[in-house]
Amino acid sequence: MSDDSVRRRLRARRRSRGSQPQARRSASVVRPRTPVEPPSREPAQREPAQREQVPAEPARRPSAPPRELVPLERAEALRLLGGAPFGRIVFTVRALPAIRPVNHLLVDDTIVIRTHDGAALSAVALGGEEPGVVVAYEADAIDPVTRLGWSVVVTGFARPVTDPVRLARYRALLSPWVDASMDHTVAIQPDLVAGYRLVAGGGAAAS
Repeated sequence: MSDDSVRRRLRARRRSRGSQPQARRSASVVRPRTPVEPPSREPAQREPAQREQVPAEPARRPSAPPRELVPLERAEALRLLGGAPFGRIVFTVRALPAIRPVNHLLVDDTIVIRTHDGAALSAVALGGEEPGVVVAYEADAIDPVTRLGWSVVVTGFARPVTDPVRLARYRALLSPWVDASMDHTVAIQPDLVAGYRLVAGGGAAAS
């Protein structure tokens, strides 16, 4: 082998050795990694808060227009009171007002009621001196929807009925609503009578 061929081989080897590191370097280049996003942590879903239950408003009735208050004559007021099935008597017990509902009867412009022993009204009416005890008696018939009707208030003296003929007559005509022995009968003389009627605008309505 000649010297020239030996030199060529050595040069070829050197060239091949010099190219290998470049390839290795190029192969060893680290490529940037794509950043991996951490798994998203969604907030825990909260259960919807229970709403407070608001009570439903009661159904409102259609309101009637304002009414006129018309005073009644004495005879008309007593006629209306006599046709009412019951009323409310107002009296005084130990200097304080007391009210009792009671059914009544109107006879000869006199209000008649019945009561029993032990009732506060009996003690007041039977224990008073002449001419009796002052009481008030009220009866009404008013429609809350139409706002039409009437109200009568009578003020006068209440006295026990002692005449046997009147007692028998009143007891035959007036049956008490309470299941009790009504041993006493009281008559109320209407000295003051105040009656009013609620009417639609335009004057008093016929009864």
